[in-house]
Amino acid sequence: MRSSPCPALLFAVLLGAAEARGAELSQRLHGELRWGADAQGGAPYVFDDPTDPRQLIGFEVELADALAGRLGLKARLVQGAWEQLLALLDRGDVDVVLNGLEVTSDRQRLYGLTRPYYAGRLQLLVRRGDAQAPRSRSALAGRRVGTLPGTLADRLLRAAGADVRTYEGGSDDALRDLQLGRTDAVLVDEPIALYYGALEPGLDVLDAPVGEVRYAAAVRASDPELRAALDEALASLAADGTLARILARWRLWTPETAALVGVSAPPTGILPEAWLEWEAAAGIRPTFWNRLIHRYPAFVPLLLRGAGLTVLLSVTAMALALVVGAALALARLYGPRPLGWLAIGYIELIRGTPLLLQLIVLYFGLPELGIRLHPFVAGWLALGLNYAASEAENDRAGLLSVPTTQLEAARVLGLSRWQALRYVIAPPALRVVLPPATNDFIALLKDSSLVSVVTLAELTRTYQSLASATRDHLGLGLVVAVFYLLMGLPFARLARRLEARLGSHLSTGARR
Repeated sequence: MRSSPCPALLFAVLLGAAEARGAELSQRLHGELRWGADAQGGAPYVFDDPTDPRQLIGFEVELADALAGRLGLKARLVQGAWEQLLALLDRGDVDVVLNGLEVTSDRQRLYGLTRPYYAGRLQLLVRRGDAQAPRSRSALAGRRVGTLPGTLADRLLRAAGADVRTYEGGSDDALRDLQLGRTDAVLVDEPIALYYGALEPGLDVLDAPVGEVRYAAAVRASDPELRAALDEALASLAADGTLARILARWRLWTPETAALVGVSAPPTGILPEAWLEWEAAAGIRPTFWNRLIHRYPAFVPLLLRGAGLTVLLSVTAMALALVVGAALALARLYGPRPLGWLAIGYIELIRGTPLLLQLIVLYFGLPELGIRLHPFVAGWLALGLNYAASEAENDRAGLLSVPTTQLEAARVLGLSRWQALRYVIAPPALRVVLPPATNDFIALLKDSSLVSVVTLAELTRTYQSLASATRDHLGLGLVVAVFYLLMGLPFARLARRLEARLGSHLSTGARR
């Protein structure tokens, strides 16, 4: 009778194969494995450590480090919005997506999915004591059920005829609406039910599963070598028990995962330390004053970093908007007719389409034409070119506010058209333009939060990640609101001083 290879021999073979592929990949990938994830998704996947927000933790952080280590690479996280992670993979910004990505038939057709590393259930959460709540898949039709967008739960609910409410802000938002009675139930993956629903005293996590999910990593379909290397690394992690230890630390070892990786018995002697730390940090919510004195000061360096990026992006984008806007206004009012038509077409096109769409087209669409922009450049262009349309209309209103007799008088005195515009028309027009331009800058400062979809961690994205990790949306939101207020006030004050100084100068000139 033929005997099966011993686990030690199997592990040695798998480890050797992973290391061999890793040597080839290390040269091609420049020594690092760039993996895409979204820290806003929260525990237990990838999230800011509540006790030390300077570092990211989660079971997939540990898994990415283990996989990269088996391949002789260094793992480097690339932060992105969850719904855009696969687009980042297509664009080449990441080598692999590893962030609770569920195995579905369409993803298997479009991407190279690795062997699954986790399997669990889809679970319903309902309000405790709600006898009318749906408690099975067949009872979901017509009921208001919350979930996260783009997930297998979302698809299952729509197929079951439920009135689906999706929450891009994360699991906390979905559970809050359930507690407030705005929905009848919430359907999420088992890890989310464990880490969020189980901590809420007013909610029940139903034991009866509604479905099953499997998580796998995704690589580009054109990169079968990386997929094969990751498969071998995952197999070696499963064979030597590393995968089981990681999942057990986070209290995520399930019978479905055991069957998936071929382990008959659960890991023994491993305490769910990571889960216990999360439970201690998230289960007890300090008072606002306690957070204000002890917790929020620790967040200040991260918030300052996000605020610095926000200010830099906003100032440079507004400078671009002012220059392009002035050119558009001049072309429309004083340029040849075809140039004026082009300016009008640009203004109407930009004003008539969403800024988010323009940003996505610049960052994810242009690579199809061979044009790849850095995230900062894409954000800068999208914001600057979008607000240029508004500034063009502000400038046009300012120029038209000056009586045409002043231009005619300047021409009679021998000034050229451009000299008359610069020395006679522009100064009084500028006074009219300043207030709406200041308002536009404040609006741009807030709209800069949209650049988080192209991997830039500005102030709002930093807040969302920290709020998800600490389950503190209100108090931390007030702190971030103060940051935005402090960023906008100096520019508003500067604009008022310039307006007053310009008005005084014009008044003095008029008296003379």
